[in-house]
Amino acid sequence: MKKFEKLTSRVVPLPIENIDTDQIIPARFLKATTREGFGDNLFRDWRFDSDNQPKADFVMNDPTYSGKILVAGKNFGCGSSREHAAWAIQDYGFDVVISSFFADIFKGNALNNGVLPITVPDAFLEKIFETVFANPNAGLTVDLEAQTVTINDTGDNFEFEINAYKKSCLINGYDDIDFILSHKAEIEEFERTRPFSFYR
Repeated sequence: MKKFEKLTSRVVPLPIENIDTDQIIPARFLKATTREGFGDNLFRDWRFDSDNQPKADFVMNDPTYSGKILVAGKNFGCGSSREHAAWAIQDYGFDVVISSFFADIFKGNALNNGVLPITVPDAFLEKIFETVFANPNAGLTVDLEAQTVTINDTGDNFEFEINAYKKSCLINGYDDIDFILSHKAEIEEFERTRPFSFYR
């Protein structure tokens, strides 16, 4: 995975609650065996009509809004446990998703695939929407080391929580296997020094 330390970006606002994984990536697009290409069908049924033409009233088809941060309504990623939802978000180009509540399985899948899910209070979420709708060029700054998200236009900020292990993996660009391999020398030393070691 690519490293994540600090990001300043404009925002794509999606103030819809209870967005489930079938809306994020419909089941009919889950046949691929690799992670590439899922971004093309992110929010497919909201982005395109039955003739595969972009729907002008959907935010991701509106050139007014762009960026690497998706801000969504409460209860994002509910429904089935499909990891493809995180793949689609990452493949489309989002590095961060902000909501006031995430389904646990989606949150884990996002972290495992290099997407940072940030949980903020309802009031702070509304402040983001309010700011971005007033000024589409308004951006956010996400500082993973400090665990803060800041609304640049207003200076409002929130210190978010994240699992220390997942934070370390994101900062270093590690998946679970990379993390283990980063400790290879210590593991080998432990094996050499423990009783009945096969490394002796």
